Amino acid sequence: MKYDNILKNIKRIHFIGIGGSGMCPLAEILHTEGFELSGSDNNESDTLARIRSYGIPVYMGHRAENIEGAELLVYTAAVKSDNPELVAAKEKGIPCLERSVMLGIVTRRYNRSIAVAGTHGKTSTTAMISQILIGSGFDPSAIIGGKLNYIGGNSYVGQSDIIVCEACEYVDTFLQLTPYVSVILNIDADHLDYFKTFDNIKKSFNKFANQTTKALIFCGDDEACIEALGEVPLEKITFGFKDTNDYYAANIVSQGMNQTFDLMHKGEKIAEIKLIVPGRHNIANALAAAATAHYMGATGNEISENLQKFTGVHRRFEVLGTPCGVTVADDFAHHPTELTAVLNSAMAMGFKKVRAIFQPHTYSRTALLLDDFAKALSIPDEAIISEILAVREVNTYGIASRDLGDKIPTAKCIDTFEEITEYIKENAKEGELVLTMGGGNVYMCANMILKALKEKEHSEE
Repeated sequence: MKYDNILKNIKRIHFIGIGGSGMCPLAEILHTEGFELSGSDNNESDTLARIRSYGIPVYMGHRAENIEGAELLVYTAAVKSDNPELVAAKEKGIPCLERSVMLGIVTRRYNRSIAVAGTHGKTSTTAMISQILIGSGFDPSAIIGGKLNYIGGNSYVGQSDIIVCEACEYVDTFLQLTPYVSVILNIDADHLDYFKTFDNIKKSFNKFANQTTKALIFCGDDEACIEALGEVPLEKITFGFKDTNDYYAANIVSQGMNQTFDLMHKGEKIAEIKLIVPGRHNIANALAAAATAHYMGATGNEISENLQKFTGVHRRFEVLGTPCGVTVADDFAHHPTELTAVLNSAMAMGFKKVRAIFQPHTYSRTALLLDDFAKALSIPDEAIISEILAVREVNTYGIASRDLGDKIPTAKCIDTFEEITEYIKENAKEGELVLTMGGGNVYMCANMILKALKEKEHSEE
């Protein structure tokens, strides 16, 4: 690719937004390779503490002087064109690369890169693959979109020629990658503000697949995957629930948070898998991870042993506590398909009542998928809908959370986290599940509810 040789004559790199989940792993890998780094960010975080532990200087706030001595600047897509560090770098003629471009450069420094793509499940599956390969002694590097407890963060720097990373389709950033193995979990209608049509999404996944050099691992149950990938001239491996797939699950048993199934490969059982993360979607993720790890050389026993230890990823049905006997959990689900999968799992767990708190994420997604959201949010006993999080958009759709709430018989529209917390504190009972959901900052609401219920529990003792 165009910039692949840029690191040959560069020693010092500056990262704008170095604490971001996608930036921190790149910084760790480049630091380990011997590059001198600096970075800036607006907010303190665990990832910044991790970066500083390597002796990398981090500046709070963005100022032109922060880039002094830098020979290359890396920035996230969220950085605006008037950022003083970006402006100063361009004025000085310092090369500036967006994060996805640098991800492509870094992953091509490994002979065997594994890129995990798909509308849903990327982070969990990337984490599962990483945990299996690390636990089986393959010593890969890993770049994960969420915190994996097994490695104490969202990145791991190994010494082998393998790297595992997520490949995000939004604004076609995954087209910066040329993976050795591509894993495609599913293809669904999302990011229509950019893609406009579902056909355009499938075309982008086809382009991504065609940039793969060795093998394509994809869901053989997903019609869109079959349509988009069927003619790609590569070795193909399929996974799914149907026994027509190369890898499939048989004898599935689900009980509460636990699930077991037989991992089948071309009609033969190669392992019994025990998962301690719930939901049919996590069985699908585990099948994708198992197929990938097996292709890379892991044994059935190694796959089984490491998946059994997989405790999930931050913000993926993450149970925060059970004050007053109320289970408080948080999940990143922000698309109707994801909500449906998580809420169906939650409803099958035996709670007396499931209260789902949903923060809609972007006006465009809410407006364009309104009926699908309404159907998904009709699954729990109660849906509480907060204000829509604008993220990068202006509300040209004239959409409000009440437009969604009006389509759901069990819904309550409560705008602020403070009001939602008070409502839950007054109404949630022992044996119930309170589940916050969304791709924005709704986890803050989960933490507020947890604190309020703990205070209530303490006051009643």
